[in-house]
Amino acid sequence: MIRGFRWLPILALIAVTPLGGCLYRSHAVAHRSSMAPLQTATLNELIERINSGATKIQTLNATVNVSISEHGSKRGKITKYQEIYGYILVRKPAFLRVIGLFPLVQNRVFDIVSNDQQFKLWIPARNQFITGNNTVSAPSTQPFAGLRPQAIYDALLLRPIDLQNEIVVQEQSDSRTVTDPKTLKLVQQPDYLLNVIAHIGQKYYLSRKTLFDRTDMQPYEQIIYNECGAVMTDVWYYEYKEFEGVLFPTNIRILFPQEAYSVELKVMKLSMNAPITDEQFVLETPPGVHLGLE
Repeated sequence: MIRGFRWLPILALIAVTPLGGCLYRSHAVAHRSSMAPLQTATLNELIERINSGATKIQTLNATVNVSISEHGSKRGKITKYQEIYGYILVRKPAFLRVIGLFPLVQNRVFDIVSNDQQFKLWIPARNQFITGNNTVSAPSTQPFAGLRPQAIYDALLLRPIDLQNEIVVQEQSDSRTVTDPKTLKLVQQPDYLLNVIAHIGQKYYLSRKTLFDRTDMQPYEQIIYNECGAVMTDVWYYEYKEFEGVLFPTNIRILFPQEAYSVELKVMKLSMNAPITDEQFVLETPPGVHLGLE
């Protein structure tokens, strides 16, 4: 390999240096570990943390800033669109609406509505109205249709663990690098992981992973897979704040590796468990638009 040519000068030096010479000086490499006080939890306690948190939220009504980035085929090429203003409505078991607005003029950039089975997407600037199936896991060919509403729903509200139909395995990892708040140096800090294994018929597969920060036991990442083991959604959670007695992340970054999109949501205002009507999830097809299917 061409990379191996970098070693030729060193090999030549070894060949002409007396064996008694000292070519290298060894030294110990410091391994910095986090000094933060870490909490402990059992498997059942982590499951209960997710499931009890899921029962506390039945509806969400959020005002957010939305940043959407498109990741190009060339490494390192990222197109970041203008940050927009938006509203998010969520109602269990599976209703979602996301409205994106241009700043100042407040014209709609997009409007997405979803239930458990189907989504609708309206893009006024393109005069385009798209409908699709939430269960489709293949990459979308339509711009912005890659922002699967079900994936956004699952990012906002962690699914409860179904102990009757899912297998859960706890794992401890010490490989995460964090910044020490006192020294501002990079240190290694152990985490907890919950691996949730689901099944379709007789086939079992890794459904999702939830990673917990042991300083506060809050989830900081969730990875969702399809049946073939591909990562469909990778979600990062930052800056938890308390809303009506419930801790909720105010900065959520959602990556869609298959679709080559990422979405960042910054929560500006949030209310929980207020009534949201069926009419708020209705999106009629505007007259004269170009219809598309996914």
